[in-house]
Amino acid sequence: MRIKRTTGTSCLKHRYSRNGRTASVCGDGLLPQTADLLSAIHGSCAPDAWRDQIIHGDCLSELRRMPCEMIDLVVTSPPYADSRKGTYGGMHPDQYVDWFLPITAELKRVLKPHGTFILNIKEKVVESERHIYVMELILGMRRQGWLWTEEFIWHKKNCYPGKWPNRFRDAWERCLQFNKQKKFHMYQESVMVPMGEWAKTRLKNLSETDKRRDDSRVKSGFGKRIANWLGRERAYPTNVLHFSTECSNRNHSAVFPIALPRWFIRLFTRECDLVLDPFLGSGTTAIAAQALNRHYVGIEIQSEYVRLAKGALKVISNGQNHSPADSAVR
Repeated sequence: MRIKRTTGTSCLKHRYSRNGRTASVCGDGLLPQTADLLSAIHGSCAPDAWRDQIIHGDCLSELRRMPCEMIDLVVTSPPYADSRKGTYGGMHPDQYVDWFLPITAELKRVLKPHGTFILNIKEKVVESERHIYVMELILGMRRQGWLWTEEFIWHKKNCYPGKWPNRFRDAWERCLQFNKQKKFHMYQESVMVPMGEWAKTRLKNLSETDKRRDDSRVKSGFGKRIANWLGRERAYPTNVLHFSTECSNRNHSAVFPIALPRWFIRLFTRECDLVLDPFLGSGTTAIAAQALNRHYVGIEIQSEYVRLAKGALKVISNGQNHSPADSAVR
């Protein structure tokens, strides 16, 4: 069997040839007649074979083995440019996009049509200015056919102070949301928050304007009716997430609080859905998925972190005295 892969403008295309039969498959979806060819290329086509697995290996190589359209949610924080050289070797900002786009092409292939990809990433400073590799990556992913649906901000509540000659301390990171299509699964009620103290005063004495729909003064088509929130105890959150970094972790070179993947897992999946982290670190995303009764797949190239992830998941499965909130890894 011969395999040839080429990158198109909208998606990754695969060309398969076996026993004289040839088929072209786009990362957006599969033709029914190509299923037997893909079975030979990507291994077992049954998602059951991949559920609740921690895989030791290179993420691009392992993703290429996965069946198409089996993942409900991807949540990951890849090594940032020129970071964690002692652990992952580092990647220069000028080379980051070329390194990462083949991975996003495979993620698009394995993600279900209604699935979501959450990418935690942050630009670094190079020679006194912010590098634009994150912007270039977004544009490259759009050329692959991804929709850049939303941008969440992770505000690090416990960021420690510092001093630099030309900027302030970084206290936030991006969590970029990508989808394959405009309609995707999203369960907003699962992440609603208490109304807050503002409601006690704001809703106490409503004006006539508050009791009817008040259209935007700039003619945007949007409007609000404050009276809709009377008697409610919970409201929808904003796209700014206030989570502390984890300070107790000493087993991984980068901090990734479990509250972050847990929030996105609740928002974009239901119980028994399948969550993937192709840069698993020592297991936070898998731990969060398991705690929420979701299935997980994790890929990690460092054997020590694979051992830690499997150990943490085993402890939780055995019901020992261990809280997922105590774990903090990338």
